Amino acid sequence: MSARPDVDVDAEIGGIIRRFNASVGGINDDHHGYHETITRAYVAGVRWYLAQAAEEDLLARVNGLLESPMGRRDWPLRFYSRERLFSVEARRDFVEPDLAPLP
Repeated sequence: MSARPDVDVDAEIGGIIRRFNASVGGINDDHHGYHETITRAYVAGVRWYLAQAAEEDLLARVNGLLESPMGRRDWPLRFYSRERLFSVEARRDFVEPDLAPLP
């Protein structure tokens, strides 16, 4: 995000990931492939982490992020019920959290 100010992450990440999935034989449908809400939740987490990160080196920031709560696989479940997060609606489009607001 900070290294590529020319990329509008919110507007472009879905298309980038969908195209990558398709290029390696993946499927993007209601049950597989790109998931809009999970992706956007992690983007919010990365932004939140970077706003607080003291590290300047890219490797240190990436390692710090992966070691932080935002790097955990279950991090979005702090904000979403399992039912809402893994719904078809949430896969297709961003849905607001039902447990707590995203940072």
